[in-house]
Amino acid sequence: MAIHSGSTQIASTTRRSGSREAIVDAAQRLFLERGFGAVSMDELAEAAGVARRTLYNQFANKEEIFREMLLRVSRQLESAFPPGVETQGGVEEVLRLIARVILDLHKSLEYLGFLRMVVADSRQFPWIAEELAVVMNPQTERLVRFLAHLTSLGVLNCRNPTLAAHQFMGALNDLSLWPWMLGRPRLPVPDDEVIEETVQMFLKYYRSAPIKESRS
Repeated sequence: MAIHSGSTQIASTTRRSGSREAIVDAAQRLFLERGFGAVSMDELAEAAGVARRTLYNQFANKEEIFREMLLRVSRQLESAFPPGVETQGGVEEVLRLIARVILDLHKSLEYLGFLRMVVADSRQFPWIAEELAVVMNPQTERLVRFLAHLTSLGVLNCRNPTLAAHQFMGALNDLSLWPWMLGRPRLPVPDDEVIEETVQMFLKYYRSAPIKESRS
C-alpha cells in the first residue's frame, strides 16, 4: 500500500511538472508570435492542452509565466558564460571566447525571439524590460570586472571599464544582433573574421603601451 501511495505521489508530481513545462512552452510560442499583451490566460491554457484550473494552479497570471521564461533565459546565459571563463588564457583569448559566446547566442532563434518580444512590448509593459535587464546585467558586469581587473594589472588602460565593455559588446551586436532584430540582412562576414577584427580593434585602443626600459 505504501508503494502504491508513493507511486501515485510521484506520478502526480510528474504531471504537475509536465503541465508547468507545457504552459511555459505554449506561452513562449504565443508570446513570441503575438506579443505578451495580445495573449490571454484562456488562450494559454488551450495552447498548453491543460484545463483553465490547472493553469491557475501553476501560475497566478501572465507575469508569473513571463518570469518563468526569464529563468530559462538566465539558465541559457549561465550555460553560455560558465564560471571561470575570465581565466581561460590571456586577454586576447578571453575576449575571443566572450565574442564567440555572444555570436553563438545570436544564432539562437529562441533567444532572439525573446529579445524581440521584450523590445516590442516594453513600451506597454515597462517592467518586462526592467526584469530582463536584471537577468542580463550580471553577465555584462562580469565583463566590466574583467576589464577593470586587467586595467588594475596594467594590461589594459580602460579609464571607464563599463563604457569599454559596452563598446565591445556593441560592436558585435551591431553586426549580428541588430540586423536580425530589424529584419535586414547581416553583413556576409564569417564569424571568425568578425571576432578577430573586433578583438584587435578593441585592444588597439585599450591595450596598455609596453613600458620602455630606460637606458643608463
